[in-house]
This record gives sequence, structure tokens and C-alpha cells, in this order.
Amino acid sequence: MRRSMRPGAESEYRTRTEGGARYFTRRITYDDLAVVIRRFPTVARAPADGRPYVLVHGIGVSSRYFHPVAAELAKDATVYLVDLPGYGSAPNPRRDVTIREHAGILARYLAAEGIDRPILVGHSMGTQVVTQLVLDSAATTDRVVLLAPTMDPDARGFWHAAGRLIRDILVAEPPAVNAIVSIDYFFRCGIPYFLRQTKHLLGDRIEDRLPLLEVAALVIRGNRDGICPEPWTRRVADLLKHGSYAEVRGPHVIMFTDPPRVAALIANHARA
Repeated sequence: MRRSMRPGAESEYRTRTEGGARYFTRRITYDDLAVVIRRFPTVARAPADGRPYVLVHGIGVSSRYFHPVAAELAKDATVYLVDLPGYGSAPNPRRDVTIREHAGILARYLAAEGIDRPILVGHSMGTQVVTQLVLDSAATTDRVVLLAPTMDPDARGFWHAAGRLIRDILVAEPPAVNAIVSIDYFFRCGIPYFLRQTKHLLGDRIEDRLPLLEVAALVIRGNRDGICPEPWTRRVADLLKHGSYAEVRGPHVIMFTDPPRVAALIANHARA
């Protein structure tokens, strides 16, 4: 049965409003690494027993680009958005942080707050964090969603990956996404930390752990995603023991460009 947050946790969040939507934010430090959590509360008409959603962003960015889909998912259950160490509002750790360490910090947060059996949703590098988390902490959840999973073996060279990213930004993504991404990359994450993180993204062989995961997993790709090609994302779904695949219209950041459709797919997967 899903547990509520631990007693007293509610008062530790600060209220914020953006675009008319109210959410709550909190910074938590474990040892020398801090995460920032944004909690979108369940709307009044949502079912009381809905499993919570936890949304994990990609490299360089923050949880801000999840806000549109978080507002949609909050119609179904409580939504938690994560700024991983060194990203968004989370302070720079002043050291290197691996994919496994990001996963470990997130697992500690979920366990400490009593967030039981959440639907873990990762985007881009966030899919690498989410899959590492459920491999290392299998009891955390039995259900994940992988949005635009990185990185296929053909693009694990720095300049090849950078070329795909630049093309996606210049050609496919809308201006609103590029504004968020640019601010997060250059002024919040910062280029030095971004470059240190890139080696972990490119060095991570996600395909080696996918067959080991005992979770129901939905893989979603945008049909104009220039970073994650269709053959790769379909392979990701095929490598999973309990994987399924869906495609929506849009570029890499599909949860911003088509939040109703993406949210519907995630919610259906949560209830399946």
C-alpha cells in the first residue's frame, strides 16, 4: 500500500506559484550532495489511491521543463520533480557525480520521505538514472517510464552527440524549450559541470542493465527526435523483460511540446 510522506515533511516545503499553478519546493542534503524537490499536489478530483509520480530530468537542464506534464499528471496523483545535484536549483557539488550516485541520492530521498512504489519517469539522461536506481534498489518500484532514452552506441562520441543536440535545438525544439534549456545549461548547471557529466552519460552502457530490470517499463519517443533515433528507442523497449513502446508527435523534449498526450500515456501505464 502506498504510504504518505513522513510526519512533518509537509511543513518543510516552501510554496511557489508559476503560470497560475501552485507547487511546493524543498532542498535536502545527503552528505555532500543536495537535491531540490518540487511537489505538485494532487488536485481535488484525483483518486485518493493514485501512485505518486517522480520525474527525473536530463543532462544540463532542470525539472522546469517538466512543469506542463506535471500539471497534467497532478490530475491523477501527486507529482514530485527532482533537480539532481548540480542541476537547476540544486547547488553545485564542486566534485564529479556519477550516474550511480545520482540514482543513489534519489533512492535515499524516496526512502526517507516514505514515497512508496512511485512511477519513476526519466527523460534523456534521467532514463539512465532511473534504470540505475531500480537496478540497485529493486524494491523502490515496479513501474518506470523512459522518455527519449540516451544514449545509443552510435552516438557515444562527444562531437557526434553534440551535433545531434545542436540540430535538435536549432531545428526541432520550440523557442520556449530553448529558452529554458539555454538558461539551465549556461547559468544554472554551468559548462564545466555539464562537461564533467557528459562523460558519464556517454560512458554509460544502459543496454547492459535493461535486460536485468524486473519492472514494467514504457518507452516513449517523439517522432522528430534527432537525439534518440527510432531504431535505438525500439531496441531499448525490446531489451526490457516487460517493455512496451509508444511514439508521439514531437522532438526530444516531448513532455513540454505535447504534455496531454505524454501524460495520458504515463497515467495509463501507471494504471495498467
